[in-house]
Amino acid sequence: MQGHNLTEVTQFVFLGFSRFREHQTILFVVFLILYTFTLAGNAIIVTVVCTDRHLHTPMYVFLSVLAGSETAYTLVTIPRMLSGLLAQNQPISSASCATQMFFFIALAINNCFLLTAMGYDRYVAICDPLRYTVVMSKRVCVQLMCGASGIGLAMAVVQVTSIFTLPFCHRVIGHFFCDILPVLKLSCIDTTVNEIINFVVSSFVILVPVGLVFVSYVLIISTILRIRSAQGRKKAFATCASHLTVVIVHYGCASIAYLKPKSENSIEQDLLLSVTYTIITPLLNPVVYSLRNKEVKDALCRAVGRNI
Repeated sequence: MQGHNLTEVTQFVFLGFSRFREHQTILFVVFLILYTFTLAGNAIIVTVVCTDRHLHTPMYVFLSVLAGSETAYTLVTIPRMLSGLLAQNQPISSASCATQMFFFIALAINNCFLLTAMGYDRYVAICDPLRYTVVMSKRVCVQLMCGASGIGLAMAVVQVTSIFTLPFCHRVIGHFFCDILPVLKLSCIDTTVNEIINFVVSSFVILVPVGLVFVSYVLIISTILRIRSAQGRKKAFATCASHLTVVIVHYGCASIAYLKPKSENSIEQDLLLSVTYTIITPLLNPVVYSLRNKEVKDALCRAVGRNI
């Protein structure tokens, strides 16, 4: 250990999908198509919510902010991943790696808490509809959105600072972006403390939102079941279906990725899981809300009708 210069490694390279060398062209085309749909879908949601006055409600404001955040989230990782599929062994500096990790963590946590805010919005709308406009005022919505981004930024500072003060002896990251655990593996020294910090932060930003959303939906379902009209129950469930679908997939992938026991999965399984939460999950948001939400579909029809 003393023979190594612990500050020597200032650049990294990604292992990426080199294990699938014969399929890299196919992977590039598939990921590019999915990424294009993700960008287009989220851009459509933001545009429709901003231009259609019928969607100027807290629920759809949160949705448009989530779509914008998801778009930024993919911009942090996917372009470099696509570039790596075309040309391997492209170096990334330690500073650039830290920057990528910072924005990835901040935006991912922001998305978690935005989904929680949307769950709270649905709780107020169904369980306390007469006070909805008072409780979900513009000020409260701004506070919830600022709180989500503030928690994301704070947790990102903690994580990135704890990791990039470590000395690194290795330069090959067994991933396609600077994720927490793959970068920790490059350190020359014991990273137990860093792994504990990562587990505590991950537990907080996953289990707290999941708990809050769970409580919200327990109260929502108990309220819906007391509605006498079958049509009323169906309409109430329909307003929550899209959000609940996105929540289950989003938190499910995050829990498997960051709360699973260390070294439980192979590198190939970790890559597949990472593709799910970096490409598939951001695509799910516009797809689910476009296909399952009547108000968004109606707004899209009105927008298309105006342009024909």
